[in-house]
This record gives sequence, C-alpha cells and structure tokens, in this order.
Amino acid sequence: MTGDQRAVIVAARRTAVAPRGGALARLQADELAAPVLRRLLDDAGIAADRIDNVLLGNALYGGGNPARLAALRAGLSPSIPALTLDTQCCSGLDAIVMAARLIGAGAADCVLAGGMESFSRAPVRMHRSQVPGEPPVAYDRPAFAPPPFADPDLAQAAALLAADRGLSRQAQVDFAVASHRKAVAARAFLKTRLITDGGRLPDADSFTRDLSRATALRAPILAGPQETGLSAATIACEADGAAAVLVVSQRAFAGLGGPGLEILAAGSAGGDPEAPALAPVAAGRRLMKAANVAPSDLAATEIMEAYAVQAMVNAGDLAIEPSGLNWMGGGLARGHPIGASGAILAVNLFDRMLSRENAAAAARSRGMALIAAAGGLASGMVVEAVFKQAG
Repeated sequence: MTGDQRAVIVAARRTAVAPRGGALARLQADELAAPVLRRLLDDAGIAADRIDNVLLGNALYGGGNPARLAALRAGLSPSIPALTLDTQCCSGLDAIVMAARLIGAGAADCVLAGGMESFSRAPVRMHRSQVPGEPPVAYDRPAFAPPPFADPDLAQAAALLAADRGLSRQAQVDFAVASHRKAVAARAFLKTRLITDGGRLPDADSFTRDLSRATALRAPILAGPQETGLSAATIACEADGAAAVLVVSQRAFAGLGGPGLEILAAGSAGGDPEAPALAPVAAGRRLMKAANVAPSDLAATEIMEAYAVQAMVNAGDLAIEPSGLNWMGGGLARGHPIGASGAILAVNLFDRMLSRENAAAAARSRGMALIAAAGGLASGMVVEAVFKQAG
C-alpha cells in the first residue's frame, strides 16, 4: 500500500445522547460503543477481519483501555488492536484524525474511529494523600494546564468571552433555542439513523425539546453577570453516548459501492489555555487553507456547542454561514458526552452531506467539523462528498 493518500469515511453512526443519569445511565462507555462498531461494518458491507485498528476517544475513565473492551464486545477478532485517546472534548474527533493519518501513511486500510462517554458510569476521581494515613481527596477535574499558565474553569472562561465580545444573555438564549428547534425538526430523520441495538437503546436524544425563549430566559445564570452570563439553557448538559465512523483508504473505497466523505484536511491546534473557546478559530483557518477551501465553499459546518457563546464566536470569526451550521442542532440541544462529542460532529457531517435527502444538493460539496477542548486545544477536519456508482 502506498502512503500519502487521502482517507475516506464510508459509514457513520451514533447512539442517542442522554443526560447524565438518564436513559443510558446503566451502560458503560464501551457497552455504548460496541453496537455502533458492529453497525458500521454492516452499513459498509466490510468483513470484520478487514479492520486494521480501532481508535476511540474517551475523557472520563482515566484508566484501562475502553476501546479494547468495545472492540471485543463488538465481536471483532482479538488480533485487532485498539487504542483509547484522551484529549478531553477533542478525543472523538482526534481519533478520526489519527485514523486518517494512519491511512495516509500507508499503515492501515480500514479503521474504526470515534468516541464514547458515560458521565453516569465514570469512576469517582480521587488523589492519594501525600500524608501517610490520611484519606484520599476527591476532585472534579484534572488540571488542564500547569503553572504559570492559567487553568480557568471552562464556564468562567466562556463567560469572560461573552463579556469581552458583548454577547448578551438574550443572544445566547436565542442561539440555544434555535439549536433545539433544529434538533426537533431532525427527530424523524434521526429515528432512521440512531443505533437502537434491537430496542435496547433509545431512538431519540432525550434532552431535545420545544424550548421557548421565555423558558430559556428563566434558566438560572451559572457563570458571569446578568447581562452576558451563561445559564443552564446556554451550557450543554453532561451526557452519555457513543459515535464512530469507518475510515478507509482510497484503494479500499474503490472496491465499495456508494458514496463517502473524502478527508481533505484534518488535524489539531493549540491556543491560549486561558481562552480555550477560541482555539477552533485558528484550527479552522489552518484546515481551510490546507484544503484550499473558503468559508463560502462549505455546504455544512459542525461546531461543538459546549457553550452557546463558544459556537457563536467560532462561527462568527470564521465567517461561517448560519444556514449551514449544525443542521440537526448541536450540543445545547442534545448534551455533551465529552469523548464522543467530536465524533458526533463527524457523523452529522456524513448524514448531512451523503443522505439521500441531501445528496442532490451536496454532491461534491465540502464540510467542516470543529471542536475545542480544555487546555486550549482544538481539532477539526474538512471533508468533501464523493458520489460514485457501485463497481
């Protein structure tokens, strides 16, 4: 196999997303991911023994190798290696980026890649005491940047961004309401796409609702001042879910029927840890330059909505057309299963650009996915829809 060839996404699926403690609360992250991996093979018509690697992102487990558990639960051969990535919110998309790089380097032909997260089943985190005999100390999150770098609370950092950009609480609420409205409109489509595993998993994102502006404005402010503060309506809720794609080489793609998303550019970028929400702007510009794509060329863009202000600023600074942004709603309308969220963006791009309903408009069109992570990181990819006849 020759190197330096572009990778192609030929199948993409996800589970429903459910808030922490909700419909998926009894399942471990690998239990959520396993049926997704199985379905991808069926969708693409590829035998399990053609898979070279399994790469899955996860942010909250902090140990073991849940990607290996998911691969074995999915019925893949024990001879197939599996790797778990942890770049926090970027993990799921970084797994896909790594898959594309393996294929581009000639090290793989077929890779299952994505992310999984169970806030509900994540282990309790504790530091061992440095004083003998004293009990361990619980903590909510690890450090994302060491001194002398700033390591702000992410909601507080987003609130500072909203104040700096003058984005009012009302404007953020309007963005959140629009996200729910798009997600509600996509419910019928999602019922045909979400993995239910024979009815064991739900067929809808349970957090999505008919959210009114009046209701959203009554949500309590959780960070920042009254004028520009972030509320429970404009911050994505903690959630459970899994998503993955099947990435293949151009050689493998040539032997398959049906369409795919060719990855034109993919990668990660670093930014100021004090302003993590801004990292996707630099990443997006770099990726569009590498793919020779302008914002006006993008038929679809998926930007993670961990916070309304984050997605609003990222889209505005990158001159993304609102009509093409987060077509099925975003994280505000479904929740944020940390390690899976970036992979969900890739699945949404696939469905937007390759579904039968969108194929005529999306033929040879381009799209982009972007996500930020704690510590000032961002990951993304630019893709192009490729339609071809079987054989």
